[in-house]
Amino acid sequence: MIVVKFRVVAVVFFLNFLWTFVNCDVAVSCDLKENCILPCQFEPGPEEVIHWMKENIPVHSFYYNKDQLGNQDQRFKGRTSIFKDQISKGNASLLLRDVNFQDEGRYRCYTSTTRGNKELFIHLTVDVPVQKVYIEQSGESIICRSEGIYPEPTLTWSTDPESSSSIESKPSVQQNGQLYSISSSLTRSEIDAGLNYICTVSTKKSRRTATLFKLTTVTGSESERTIQCSDSKTPVTRFIWRFNHSQIIATQSEAGGSYTASEEWRPYVKSVSETGSLTLQNLSTDKKGIYTCELINVDETLIKNTFLQITEEKSNSNDIIIGVVVVGVVAVIAAVVLLLVCKNKTAKKNKNKDNKKNEKESTPAEKKSLKS
Repeated sequence: MIVVKFRVVAVVFFLNFLWTFVNCDVAVSCDLKENCILPCQFEPGPEEVIHWMKENIPVHSFYYNKDQLGNQDQRFKGRTSIFKDQISKGNASLLLRDVNFQDEGRYRCYTSTTRGNKELFIHLTVDVPVQKVYIEQSGESIICRSEGIYPEPTLTWSTDPESSSSIESKPSVQQNGQLYSISSSLTRSEIDAGLNYICTVSTKKSRRTATLFKLTTVTGSESERTIQCSDSKTPVTRFIWRFNHSQIIATQSEAGGSYTASEEWRPYVKSVSETGSLTLQNLSTDKKGIYTCELINVDETLIKNTFLQITEEKSNSNDIIIGVVVVGVVAVIAAVVLLLVCKNKTAKKNKNKDNKKNEKESTPAEKKSLKS
């Protein structure tokens, strides 16, 4: 009976300890290479003593009203400080600079004054958020990938509008050093040409999506054509326009900045709007093809492919030729009319001459007969 009670007490003690450990740790997540604050509050009082430890490794100490760093571990040299002007207010938080993966772990903040002692535990995790998600159609597949992420991310597919059939494509995850890369592809049998495909890559702290819009076809004249990048009216952060998936047409690297057209496409780019729409000019038939807009905002990447069919316009030279032909025909008609008029006048003149001649050669009797 005593043994049973002992076991029960031991189990309760262990569960209580486990519950205390889990619930007393303050979770802090910081981005790699950034500065990070580990919070620690205590009841203010005289003769403050502060010790920061990481799994029994000295991180930072403060007592006798100044930092005491003689025992500080080398990995933290020059990277830690506390807010001395806040200590009297009960703030013993630690500023940790240039966070790296080795900083991950459990930290203990020990504080002591004449009023008593206190311990707090902080669990630090390091993150490398999802920076960009790449999505593209290659042949008969749609590929989504992202890289340089920590901790291990997840990847999911969705469609717009929502498809009745679920997409089951297991992503491939690789680790290079501490950082993760993830990728997934949809095959021809899984793709519906009438849908927009959305790929989402996320960790517990970060999330980013990329959308591949269905291919659209537009027709434009050689003189001018505008191709939309997105239906959104919101100014874009960054964009890249490409021709046939390779040639760069124009780029904008920052929000509100001016765009830059590549040297090859400078004669054809008339303007780019705040929402990324591209206006082209002086196009020739060899500029028929796929125009891709990659629009990059804070939380998402949008990829839109547009096939541009160029219609030929009647050139000015043809108009000139037609004009010359018309003028020529008018000139010929005028010449014919003038010739007929002149011929008619000549005929009348000759007739009058003949009459006068006949009159001179007639006898008096004939003249009298003619007069009568």
